[in-house]
Amino acid sequence: MPEPAIPITAEGLEEVKRELHELVNVKRPYIVSKIKAAREHGDLSENFEYHAARNEQAFVESRIRELETILRNHILLERNGASEQVQVLSTVTFQEDGGPEESYQIVGPAEADPARGRISFESELGKALIGRRVGERVEVRTPSGGSYDVTILRIA
Repeated sequence: MPEPAIPITAEGLEEVKRELHELVNVKRPYIVSKIKAAREHGDLSENFEYHAARNEQAFVESRIRELETILRNHILLERNGASEQVQVLSTVTFQEDGGPEESYQIVGPAEADPARGRISFESELGKALIGRRVGERVEVRTPSGGSYDVTILRIA
């Protein structure tokens, strides 16, 4: 069964390449050297440094496989010019009733990072905003079954 396509921006793809390079060429060799040094301390069954390094190695190898999958299966997201409607790669500024203004760029799931102002088009908020216009009031359903309303103020 073929792996699903992974939508990502050109910027996101460059970040994936940078992280993969760092993990493969810097982090992986460093962890290998930590494991080798820990082995030299003798009995591995009670060697905390050895087990910690092996756990770190497992995490890094898992992340490397994840990044390689993104590189192998990516499709570049491109904006379809200026639009009056929210679309993938739009930056949307909205306000929840009485709350502060919030702005997020709509991106693919591989790049979603709300703390950096990026939400996935697959998220509940992303799905609710796609196709909407400035001035529209949008109901956003939460995974817990609740909902809240936001008003779109700007689309860039």
